[in-house]
Amino acid sequence: MSATRLAVTAAAVLGTAYAAPAVTSIGPLRRQLFPGLAGVGEPGHVALTFDDGPDPRSTPAFLAALREHEVKATFFLLGRMLKAAPDLGRELAESGHEIAVHGWEHRCMLLRGPAATYDDMARAMESIVQVTGTVPRWYRPPYGVLSSSALRAARRLGLTPVLWTNWGRDWTRAATPASILATLTRDLGGGGTVLLHDSDCTSAPDSWRNTLDALPPLLEGIRDRGLSVGPLRDHGQNAPRQGPRPAAPHGAGPGRGGR
Repeated sequence: MSATRLAVTAAAVLGTAYAAPAVTSIGPLRRQLFPGLAGVGEPGHVALTFDDGPDPRSTPAFLAALREHEVKATFFLLGRMLKAAPDLGRELAESGHEIAVHGWEHRCMLLRGPAATYDDMARAMESIVQVTGTVPRWYRPPYGVLSSSALRAARRLGLTPVLWTNWGRDWTRAATPASILATLTRDLGGGGTVLLHDSDCTSAPDSWRNTLDALPPLLEGIRDRGLSVGPLRDHGQNAPRQGPRPAAPHGAGPGRGGR
């Protein structure tokens, strides 16, 4: 084999290995082969999660709706959004909701190298600790796409990656409250993890309004089936678990990791 062909083959192998974790973004495959990563928990409980906030335009409405229904949820925050609305991030934590890491920027991890991946996650985690006073346990990558670098960075930061079993496709222009509810509940059962968005910062404009309108019937439907609903921390023995939480890294700012 020529040196050029050898180099191309090696690059292809390395690229495949780097991107291999991204297969977990395929919902049916994830549920069957990686139930912990999919967020499968106790059969009597449904985990409710939101991505992309905190957003002053929309998150307060979700807080009010959850308060009215006496439900707590897990919010996967973007660091740049938290930087712009720290008081809202604190309010989420003080209201008893679970705070988790969605990264600093909403950018696919397959487009980042190891240093940039770690820097993105570490910046977000450090901001969450500083603003909310809580040390997050969970990490969800943008678009639900993992890379080997993201898995290594999560391990270094003491974060457990978790995706979802059911989504409402609520970020699209075509979504309506009815379509969100129908898509979410088509095969939603006990032990499932629901993905919704409390912000439209990476979605169709005002898409959060459809999500908000779908939320009450979703919660009522879950409870009508005799299931409880709440954050990932209450999702039971089948959810991923790990030991004591490490402190957030110091100095994980813009100059770290080649950013």
